[in-house]
Amino acid sequence: MKTIAVLTGGGDCPGLNAVIRAVYKTAHSNGIEVYGVKNGFKGLVEDDLSVLGPESVSGILPRGGTILGTTNRDNPFKYQCIDQGELVYKDMSRQVLFNLKQRDIEALIVIGGDGTLKIASKIAELGFPVVGVPKSIDNDLPKTERTFGFDTAVSIATEALDRLHTTAESHHRVMILEVMGRYAGWIALHSGIAGGADCIIIPEIPFKWDSIIEKIKLRQQKGTLFSIIVVAEGAKPINGDLSVARIVNNCPETIRLGGISDKIAHELENLLPVECRSTVLGHLQRGGSPTAYDRVLATRYGEAAVNAIINKKFKTMVALQNNEIVSVNLIDVVGTPYLVPTTHDLITTGRSLGISFGD
Repeated sequence: MKTIAVLTGGGDCPGLNAVIRAVYKTAHSNGIEVYGVKNGFKGLVEDDLSVLGPESVSGILPRGGTILGTTNRDNPFKYQCIDQGELVYKDMSRQVLFNLKQRDIEALIVIGGDGTLKIASKIAELGFPVVGVPKSIDNDLPKTERTFGFDTAVSIATEALDRLHTTAESHHRVMILEVMGRYAGWIALHSGIAGGADCIIIPEIPFKWDSIIEKIKLRQQKGTLFSIIVVAEGAKPINGDLSVARIVNNCPETIRLGGISDKIAHELENLLPVECRSTVLGHLQRGGSPTAYDRVLATRYGEAAVNAIINKKFKTMVALQNNEIVSVNLIDVVGTPYLVPTTHDLITTGRSLGISFGD
């Protein structure tokens, strides 16, 4: 193995640069040249690659985002093209293989979440050697205990809850923090426990309005005139609908979730004599410098991905299981998100602490 390539796809998150750095350093120490693919799969289609060198990875360990750029819109199997003035979709996968082979690239490391790894799996099915690296602030990929980026997102959400506590207590208000996670409640669950939330509302447990109201009233009766609620963007009431902020056409994921915290705030103010304020944390969760944990995990993943290539463990994804880095079949990772089990020990712990989950 003499030449490999690495790309980052899907949403950005803290720790991507740590993976890229580890890939380069591990490959370099084994005499392997590394190409960096610009802007995800778009770079493979348009042959936008460059050789990484020591200067490419110098100082990038604490940096958020990705030095390579990323996109969640460019699927080479359904690539947007303009043909005679009209938007059409073409299968450009053969062009991807041609571009890789003309540069003598022998294997590809793909860093991404479910959508990105699904494309990587299809490239692997075409016969090109691929190894995946799990990335998601949502922690919603199966077969791995942790995705890098998640710990940083939880830390940011926890800090936000800490800050909301002081203003909530001062004004005797109900403060509602909306966090990311899509259809998984991992960020809400972990940050809610760490940040001392009174209610944690997650997609896996549809909530009842009466349950939230009962919790707030109980606190008021005990003399505590404020409450903190953390809600995942994909949460919804029993027999209710998801809160959709907007629909984005010409994108693999057309639904943009958002607005559930506003709905909860308005409903509670209608049902209770209390002031409510909602805060949407948004992309603050995926920006900035990664935590020490995410830097270490991302570094371990990058090193393991290169060694998987050296050992010809293709069509795999590196994963964390029992705190050990292992390789799992790539096809087993895509298509089914890893959701919070309703029997998870953190939910049991939260209930023991008196936290309401809205059920």
